[in-house]
Amino acid sequence: MCLDIPMAQIEHVKLLMVDLAPKVKRTDAIQSFESQETPMVFITDSDGATGIGYSYTIGTGGPAIMSLLEKTLAPRLLGRDPTEIEKIWRDLLFATHATSVGAITSLALAAIDTALWDLKCKKASLPLYKMAGGAKDRMPLYSTEGGWLHLSPEELVADALARKAEGFKGAKIKIGHELAAHDEARLKAVREAVGDEFEIMTDANQAFSLSEARRRTSLLEKYNIAWFEEPLHADDVGSHEVLARSTNVPIAVGESMYSASQFNEYLRRDAASIVQVDVARIGGITPWLKVAHMAEAFNVWVCPHFLMELHVSLCCAVPNSRWLEYIPQLDRITTSGMAMKDGFGMPAQTPGLGIDWDFGAIDKMAVEGSRSELDKAG
Repeated sequence: MCLDIPMAQIEHVKLLMVDLAPKVKRTDAIQSFESQETPMVFITDSDGATGIGYSYTIGTGGPAIMSLLEKTLAPRLLGRDPTEIEKIWRDLLFATHATSVGAITSLALAAIDTALWDLKCKKASLPLYKMAGGAKDRMPLYSTEGGWLHLSPEELVADALARKAEGFKGAKIKIGHELAAHDEARLKAVREAVGDEFEIMTDANQAFSLSEARRRTSLLEKYNIAWFEEPLHADDVGSHEVLARSTNVPIAVGESMYSASQFNEYLRRDAASIVQVDVARIGGITPWLKVAHMAEAFNVWVCPHFLMELHVSLCCAVPNSRWLEYIPQLDRITTSGMAMKDGFGMPAQTPGLGIDWDFGAIDKMAVEGSRSELDKAG
C-alpha cells in the first residue's frame, strides 16, 4: 500500500543584514575593502527546522540585495517544498530574469540557496561536505590576509614567514603598482625569504591591459608564481585566451563571474587554468557545484574566492579542489572559527553548513531597517 506522506513546506522566512568591518586594512589594485555587508536568510519549514544562509558585498549594494529578497524572492518561498532546491533556484532565477545575470541577483539567490542547503543537510543529519559529495576531508590553506597592496616588502615577508611556520602552504601577494619594479621588489623579497617550497600566488584584481599583463608575466615566471589571478577585466575572455597561450604561469579567474555559462566560455577556450568560483557571486551552492564539476570535466582546478567558512565544505565535496583561501570573515558573528590544523582547513562534521552562528551578536549587529519577516499564514 502506498502512503501519501505530506512533505514539509516553507512557513517562515526571516531576513536581516549585518555589516562586518575587516580586522585588517585590505587594499588591492582597484579598491579598498572597507566593510562586508552580510545579508542573511533564515528559512523555517512546517516541521520547525530552520536553515540559515548568507552572502556578502564589499561595502556597497547590501540594501538593494535586501530589497530584492524582501519584495521579490522571499515571498515566492512560502508554501514551497524546501527539498526542491534545484526547482526553487530556477524559479527564482526566472522571476528575476530582467535583472540576471548580475551581482545583486546572484548574491540574493545565494543567501536563499545556502539556507536551503543548510536546511536539507540538517534534516538529513549530514554535514554539507558529505551531502554535496564527500571527496576529501581537508584542504591546504594559503593566506591572503597578509598580502595586501599597501603593505611593504618587509611586512609581506613577516606575514609569509609566520604563515609558513604555522604550516600554511602558500600566500597571495597583491600586485598592480603602476611600476612593475615595485611589484617585483615585493615578490623578490617574499620568494627569497620563504624559499622554493612555499607557493606564492599573485592577484591583479583586473587592473591590467593585455599588453601590460603580458609584460608582467615574464616577471611572474622569474619567481615561480603559482598563478596570475584576474590579470584583465573578467568580461574579456579573448584577451585571457591570448594571455594564457603566451605564458607558463597559470591564469586564474572567477570571483567576478556570475553565471555558469561565463565559466563554460573560459574553459571551452582554454582561457584559464584555475577556476575561482565564489559561492555567493555565482548564486549559491547549487550553481557552485555545477561549475566545479564542469571544471573537473576540463581537468581544471577549483580554488574558490573568499568565504572560507563555507568554501571549506564545498572544496571537500569535490575532487578537483586544490587550495582554500584564508581570509577570516565571520569571527564577529560566530562562536567558533573554521577548524585548522598544520596548515589545512577541515570541514565541520556537524549537520548543515557547519557554521556556529552567534545569534546574540547577529541580533545586536543587524543593520537598522534591514529586518523583515514573512509568514505563510500572513
